Amino acid sequence: MRILGINALNHDAAVSVIEDGEIKFSAHSERYSRKKNDYLLNDDIMNEALSHGNPDVISYFERPWLKKTRQFYAGQYNEVFRKDNTPKEYLKRWVGDTEIQYVQHHESHASAGYYTSKFDEACIVVIDAIGEWETITIWYGNDDKLEKRWSQKYPKSIGLFYSAMTQRLGLKPQEDEYILMGMDAWGNRDEKIKDQIYNDLIKSNINLHRGCKWWDLDFYPDDNSEQWKFDMASNTQWVCEEEIMKVMKKAKEIVPETNNLVFMGGVALNCVANEKIAKDWNDIWIMPNPGDAGSSLGSAARVYGRKLNWVHTFLGTDIKGSYPVKRGVDLLLKGEIVGIANGRAEFGPRALGNRSLIADPRGNDIKDKVNVIKRRQKFRPFAPSVLEEHAHEIFDLPVERASYMQFTAKCKYPKEYPAICHVDGTSRVQTINRKENRGYYDLINKFYKKTGCPMVLNTSLNIKGQPIVNTKQDGKDFQKYYNVKVLS
Repeated sequence: MRILGINALNHDAAVSVIEDGEIKFSAHSERYSRKKNDYLLNDDIMNEALSHGNPDVISYFERPWLKKTRQFYAGQYNEVFRKDNTPKEYLKRWVGDTEIQYVQHHESHASAGYYTSKFDEACIVVIDAIGEWETITIWYGNDDKLEKRWSQKYPKSIGLFYSAMTQRLGLKPQEDEYILMGMDAWGNRDEKIKDQIYNDLIKSNINLHRGCKWWDLDFYPDDNSEQWKFDMASNTQWVCEEEIMKVMKKAKEIVPETNNLVFMGGVALNCVANEKIAKDWNDIWIMPNPGDAGSSLGSAARVYGRKLNWVHTFLGTDIKGSYPVKRGVDLLLKGEIVGIANGRAEFGPRALGNRSLIADPRGNDIKDKVNVIKRRQKFRPFAPSVLEEHAHEIFDLPVERASYMQFTAKCKYPKEYPAICHVDGTSRVQTINRKENRGYYDLINKFYKKTGCPMVLNTSLNIKGQPIVNTKQDGKDFQKYYNVKVLS
């Protein structure tokens, strides 16, 4: 059975193909259209997906008519009465009258996590901005079956709160939340500020769907300074962490059968909170694309109804050729910043070695140089990709391995690796083993043998506000416009 999973007419459209439990293809529409967070599909991504064969059935990541009832309630009348946002008509140009099965939004998230996990039995927590009506759900997964045990409904939403504060700080909601998370370490956590944010924006159950630009503090008003924004970001993160931990406590109470956690939804991308969550569970799985794009795979998994053969997240467009191990190391040893565009693209928001910009993490000026190339704020650090066997020597990881850059951890030697350490001494760590990415592992291992440093700085091969490089031509364009060698 071949299933074509779709997330579209929403932010970050994506397509997945599964066949008899094998994941054949998963990719983001933006990588093909070159439009950041593109909500539409396009011929290029659909043609690549359909090259795996015509689908027997299509799965769609939400129930559109149920969503319209919430949009009507919220006064989003333009969305309710639009004629171009019904999946059946929209998809017809590519798939004709193929049957479409609609999977509820949070069920798609839960399925994406559970059916790709190694757990037979798991507690599944989904936290995002909003599905049709739900903003948090808690599930029990066992023996390929999902049972929803609790849900929270709109307008109360941790995800909407975090996106609203992202907007309040002058950032782009549904895109720049990770910047807010990074600003946390530069701010001051203050009980009075935290309590006011909680009372005004969480406890009040106010609808934050349209943001909170109006919000301010009487005792610490917005003076448009960088420090005010850092302080608000820090206390926003604090509130978010506390709210997430309340959900996790409830999850343990209503799913007492297991201490394995599957965490999904856009809020599961908050790696600072994830570090704290992981300490309370025997084992944790966050599918590396836990947001809405990952629901293209999740809806297909739900229709299939059994575990998928999850191997790794390299599921997109393939740039064929041998991984540039020697060339990459030679350039790193010269102190250069190197682009890598090789193999299948990562399915998810983070580059993990196949569409990466890498550098030696030891230089005092490397972080600033890479931030200039990426056109990012100077305060923002980069992630380390570290050989798995050396990870715990350098970082206090809360988990055994962190293959998908989902957890922060204290670096034991921040002065030795300044380019990958935040101001608070933490790093968002990616551990590398040879089974998951042989070429990237070999490159880092060769660099280690030459230098004694078992890791490299790793960030996505893109410029802020633009999609990650997808094709070989994209890599050539990046090299041309940004004067960085991109190896394929």
